[in-house]
Amino acid sequence: MSALAPTATRIIPASERRLRNHAGLGLALRNTVTMAGRGLIKIRRTPEQLIDVTLQPILFTLMFTYIFGGAISGDVQSYLPVIIPGILVQTVITTSVVTGVQLREDMDKGVFDRFRSLPIARIAPLSGALLADTVRYAIATVLTFTMGALMGFRPGGGIASVVVAGLLVIVCSWAVSWIFAFFGVIARTASSVQGISMLILFPLTFLSNAFVPVDTMPGWLQWFVNINPVSHLVTAVRDLTATGAFGADAWISILGAAVIVAIFAPLTVRAYMRKA
Repeated sequence: MSALAPTATRIIPASERRLRNHAGLGLALRNTVTMAGRGLIKIRRTPEQLIDVTLQPILFTLMFTYIFGGAISGDVQSYLPVIIPGILVQTVITTSVVTGVQLREDMDKGVFDRFRSLPIARIAPLSGALLADTVRYAIATVLTFTMGALMGFRPGGGIASVVVAGLLVIVCSWAVSWIFAFFGVIARTASSVQGISMLILFPLTFLSNAFVPVDTMPGWLQWFVNINPVSHLVTAVRDLTATGAFGADAWISILGAAVIVAIFAPLTVRAYMRKA
């Protein structure tokens, strides 16, 4: 028997290769999922990152309910349908700040410089971080409703309406995270991102109908509370959990989320591409 002769392999010169300097949609989606997995692995190795979405909704629900419940609604049980949607919206939207803070930290540590040397879609580290944070929003949503149920909160709209309300809050918070992702890209430090974000979120969350009825506020403040997008989202969650109604406030919240994404997604991507 004669041995087969090895087949010669021709090396194609670089000048003859058809190279692409951009990634297709399929590759970008796969890289995004991979980067989102990286973000979840970071959470698993440093579980203290979940303190804001685990302890915060529990502590806030207990404190606000037992401190203000009797004064505002007469008793704790009557206050739960008011406070649970408010705590949910406040907690999840506040959690979206982490997106910008961690993005800035990764850029400062040179992590994104290493990503630039890999054959991956340039947008993947950004989109992966945004996708991974939706898991944080889901955890905060489940814990808030669970804590409310343990305290006696019984949604009249049923389980399906509770799920829809949770998804609405997650979608709106994901949209808001684009704002803080933009700050994370353009800011100089992670602490400045957090400081700017808190200056925006504190007035929006506390000057709303999340904790107290609007008619108890001064007249000059009511106009702002009534147009506050957080108030619309809180009202939408209350309507869904109480009666299962997907009303005008829910559509206003979805429209507002779409406007935020339409404005800040291109701004964030453009600023990110200049630095990535």
